[in-house]
Amino acid sequence: MYEYIKGIITENTPTYVAIESSGIGYMVNISLNTFASLQNCAGEVKLLLHEVIREDAWVLYGFFTARERELFRELIGVSGVGPGTAILILSSLTTAELEATITSGDHNRLKSVKGIGAKTAQRIIVDLKDKIKPSDEALSIQPSVPGLTNEVYDEALAALTALGFARPASQKALRRIFDANPVIKVEAAIKQALGML
Repeated sequence: MYEYIKGIITENTPTYVAIESSGIGYMVNISLNTFASLQNCAGEVKLLLHEVIREDAWVLYGFFTARERELFRELIGVSGVGPGTAILILSSLTTAELEATITSGDHNRLKSVKGIGAKTAQRIIVDLKDKIKPSDEALSIQPSVPGLTNEVYDEALAALTALGFARPASQKALRRIFDANPVIKVEAAIKQALGML
């Protein structure tokens, strides 16, 4: 298993890069997040690798950060999620957004990724919810709720955290409340959340 590759990028596209290392060119599949990070790099670059060996090909996937590679490996461990789908998810969401999506149970956000259906989104959340430890950046991301104004969510979350409830638990409770009633008022949302926490 390859750990990383260090070399000069000879071709850089949103889906793959060609890296020349010791006179050999390697094609490495990447996400849009890694592509964006590579735009600021000049000269020699280092990509962390994950190798997938199939009957018909050996395929390399490259990642700019260790966290992105960890999430990729977690995703491909979910039944029905292959490397191509995992890269698609990591191209659609940043690592922090993906962490927040999984830990908050936001299957609607996962379903918005092309090719991800309701069952796959739910399976990803069920399988990974207890395995993903969200970063501070992920905890600051609000779950996407159709029809929810930022003011209502912000007020309810601020009130719950001011009352001493943990932010992740408060976000989870509010997510369930707004899923059931997207147009709920702040006071009602807080009262319901208090009954759940």
